[in-house]
Amino acid sequence: MMVADFETQIAVNGFAEVDGTRVCVHGVRGVTEEEAKEYIKMLREKYPDDSIPALEINAADGDSVNLCYTIKPKPFQRIRRITGYLVGTLDRFNNAKRAEESQRVKHSIE
Repeated sequence: MMVADFETQIAVNGFAEVDGTRVCVHGVRGVTEEEAKEYIKMLREKYPDDSIPALEINAADGDSVNLCYTIKPKPFQRIRRITGYLVGTLDRFNNAKRAEESQRVKHSIE
């Protein structure tokens, strides 16, 4: 199966897949795959720890473009204060601290 070039994919599908990012172009003609790769590279340098699943290249005034992009949210770990320590999980506690945690009095509002 032959892979269509960037401009053809944009014209037919409305988007193209570039380096794992879905790129849509609106109101701008002549955007090349290399240009899209440079925009993606710039965003990856700006957000090195984040994944960028989607990028929209929109027309702006003159020769400028507006970039609208989506950053995939990172999973986060809930942090709790347990026996005076801020922890996410109890896996790093030693036996004494685990015993202290299991014997603590949990307060609730009724």
